[in-house]
Amino acid sequence: MRRFSFSGILFKTKKKYMSDYNLDLVTSCNNNMLYLVITDASYYPTDPPVAFFPTIKITPPGFDSVSLPFVVNSTKVFGSDDLGLSEAGIKQKLPDGIYKLEYTISYDTGTTLASVDKTLMRVDDLLEKFNNAFLKLDLMQCDQDLAKQTSVNLNTIRFFIEGSVSAANNCAEQEAIKLYNKANKMLSHLNRCGCSGTNYLINFR
Repeated sequence: MRRFSFSGILFKTKKKYMSDYNLDLVTSCNNNMLYLVITDASYYPTDPPVAFFPTIKITPPGFDSVSLPFVVNSTKVFGSDDLGLSEAGIKQKLPDGIYKLEYTISYDTGTTLASVDKTLMRVDDLLEKFNNAFLKLDLMQCDQDLAKQTSVNLNTIRFFIEGSVSAANNCAEQEAIKLYNKANKMLSHLNRCGCSGTNYLINFR
């Protein structure tokens, strides 16, 4: 069985208050649309780190930002309820789009010591739609011309998804959204008009 996945991981980085602290965040591709996984990959000049009030501010696409306590040298998992997108204890799919992250540590007085900004392009929902469309297609049910065009369309959609991630990686956020929307529109059309069946995986290699 052949499935496609692409990583929309961390893109744009901006570090502030340069010091011996080298703050960094990494997100993982966990293939779970319910969660956002963020790992502290920072360098701290002391062991254990001297970092007071570690805080992460997350701005989901189309929603207000939320500031949450963070844990130094740890991995944190955030759900929709943590981000203020659903009621406490209720997990919903996180929306695709551009997420803004800001990680900050302070002196014991509360004054900012160091911070880092990150931009994340999330495409998990779109990838699920792509994989579902891919698994449902059966080129044996199509004539030769339609089968060829369907293959071309799938490759084009894949290209647009990867292009969306790459555009965000180069700070071209509007282009990233544009490519995402193109892929989404093509997938909707493919689901309505493509050949359906169960043998597509055997024939499209």
